[in-house]
Amino acid sequence: MNSSPSQHDRLTIGDLATRSGVATSALRYYEELGLIRSERTTGGQRRYPRAMLRRVAFIRAGQRVGLSLDEIRAALARLPQDRAPNATEWNAAARAWTHHVDEQIAQLERLKRKLAGCIGCGCLSLRKCGLYNPDDTAADKGPGARYLLDEKTAEPRRP
Repeated sequence: MNSSPSQHDRLTIGDLATRSGVATSALRYYEELGLIRSERTTGGQRRYPRAMLRRVAFIRAGQRVGLSLDEIRAALARLPQDRAPNATEWNAAARAWTHHVDEQIAQLERLKRKLAGCIGCGCLSLRKCGLYNPDDTAADKGPGARYLLDEKTAEPRRP
């Protein structure tokens, strides 16, 4: 008995793009990186096993929480390629992200605390600003809001 997916279980790149909400160019890139895979028809067209929908969803979720594609690839390496993962397999892969997500939350909390101190401070020289000017590196560039001025003319930047 042949265990390969039937033609009905394969998606064109357009179908995968439509179903996943990811551009075809991104799908080709994911494939180039080895995050997803396709088979080729005799005419050279890509056909994706239906299980790639889950992998693309996993990639998008990983990007959404700030993981790099290398980190996502490492997580995907723990998942089966020929079928959709079961709940245990998904949970194991997702647990690998917990530390990363916790660190992002901690960074955002630190940023929130710093922002609370900056609201209304009006430090145009940014001498003490820990967000935009840690260690007062802008002071070497002259007076004023250096990061808001054009470097060549010392005039305000135009949007």
